[in-house]
This record gives sequence, C-alpha cells and structure tokens, in this order.
Amino acid sequence: MLRNYETVFIATPVLSDVQIKEAVKKYRDFITENGGEIVHEEDWGLKKLAYPIQKKTTGFYHLIEFKAEPAMISKLEIQYRRDERIIRFLTFAMDKHAVAYAEKRRANKSENKAKEV
Repeated sequence: MLRNYETVFIATPVLSDVQIKEAVKKYRDFITENGGEIVHEEDWGLKKLAYPIQKKTTGFYHLIEFKAEPAMISKLEIQYRRDERIIRFLTFAMDKHAVAYAEKRRANKSENKAKEV
C-alpha cells in the first residue's frame, strides 16, 4: 500500500546550479524507479543553516512530497547517506492531517501567484 511521505534534503552550498539539478534529478528518478509517485516538489533554494554543518553555514534546500511503499524509504535514506553532496535530510510519513495541510498550502500558493499576475 502506498503511503504519503515528505522528504527534505540539504545539498552542500559549493555545488553549481547544474550539480544541484543533477542531485535533485537523481532523487526524483530514484523515487519513481522504485515505484514511488511524486505528488509535489519545491525548490527552496540557498538558505542559511541554523548551525554550521561540516563547516558550512548555508545549503540548498529541496522538498519532495511523494507516495511510496514504506520499504522504499530506507533505500532512499541509504542513497542520501552515500551522497557526499547531501549534508542533511529528513523523511517523514504524512498522516491525513499533514496531507490536508500540504494540499491547502499549495492551493494558497497558487492563489497568491494568480493574484500577483
């Protein structure tokens, strides 16, 4: 049975735009190739870290919301740990309230974009 998950990873700030896109594509492809289905994705860009990690004070944040089998999560996290470009990651299972909140947040974002235009 597919469950809803959200994963956020922080890539090292020394990467170029091309390298960041490659890292994001790697994890997007990994999720879909392992039977997952991407629901939503957000690139939060370069942000200041709350505390230094590996002597870095900034990192590229990326969020992927997806549906997958629970067994796939450990495989995904192994990929994160093996990738020297990723300095932190967090994956969590979303309950029905978290899913509803994420949908509402996306709807508000699209409404705000429509107002700006």
